[in-house]
Amino acid sequence: MNATAVVLEKPERLYLAELELTDPGADDVVVDVEWSGISTGTERLLFDGRMPTFPGMGYPLVPGYESVGRVIAAGAASGLNVGERVFVPGANCFGPVRGLFGGAASRLVVPGRRVTSVDDSLGEQAVLLALAATAYHAVACGGKAEHPAPPDLIVGHGVLGRLLARLTVAAGCTDTVVWETDPVRALGAKGYTVLHPDQDPRRDYRVICDVSGDSALLNTLISRLAFGGEIVLAGFYSKALQFDFAPAFMREARIRAAAEWQRPDLLAVKTLLSDGLLSLDGLITHHSSFEQADNAYRTAFGDVACLKMVLDWKH
Repeated sequence: MNATAVVLEKPERLYLAELELTDPGADDVVVDVEWSGISTGTERLLFDGRMPTFPGMGYPLVPGYESVGRVIAAGAASGLNVGERVFVPGANCFGPVRGLFGGAASRLVVPGRRVTSVDDSLGEQAVLLALAATAYHAVACGGKAEHPAPPDLIVGHGVLGRLLARLTVAAGCTDTVVWETDPVRALGAKGYTVLHPDQDPRRDYRVICDVSGDSALLNTLISRLAFGGEIVLAGFYSKALQFDFAPAFMREARIRAAAEWQRPDLLAVKTLLSDGLLSLDGLITHHSSFEQADNAYRTAFGDVACLKMVLDWKH
């Protein structure tokens, strides 16, 4: 069994290839992918060669962790049924080609426990579930805090920043501020305020959530904290983070890294969506057929107006 997949051979070198898939087992499902999203965070770092080294890192690889499709075969122990639409956060089923994170392909073999059934009404918007779960994980402290405080300042108004802002609005916050330096990205706020940092005089934020991925921003954020305030690092950083100790000491600042979302985060987001408390509207701005993947990836990473690019695998 084969699949057409996006292969990143090395930084900046991307092409389509027919790859043989791992044979499915009793715990696995086979999914025909309908749509996959392109991440402008982690996938961009893989694309341009700036991804920090981690276990399993290397090229060639199949990127992608935002795939949605139909189950066409289900193992007896998979817990799923043929015909279900599911969200797939990547796969590792391509033999010698790494799955990092392995979602950008026409067909996937993946353990049933890794996928999540989604409502048909979500359609292509279901590719955004991973980012929504990432935002929820950052806000909810990964479920570790009894009464987590939503951020009152969010840095960055891309998809993740918008989802964070929408979650704070859903939580009843009325004074959330988002920093954005690009005038195109600054558009589209509903229920919260977007400001250029230079327009914001506040220095009493309780919780600042950074999704910009800017490694040089930490000192600036510390200077905007209230005493005892917290900075949540919810982006992905290609360079070392450092800060001056004295300002952090004077504010008794706390710095927390928000790790990868967990299944409870995804289920919580599904509930918010079904209850009408969270919307994914307006976040997918660009579409491409999978045959034009190379151009789609370059547009996703190079066009500031592109919030989320979706590849269509259905034909």
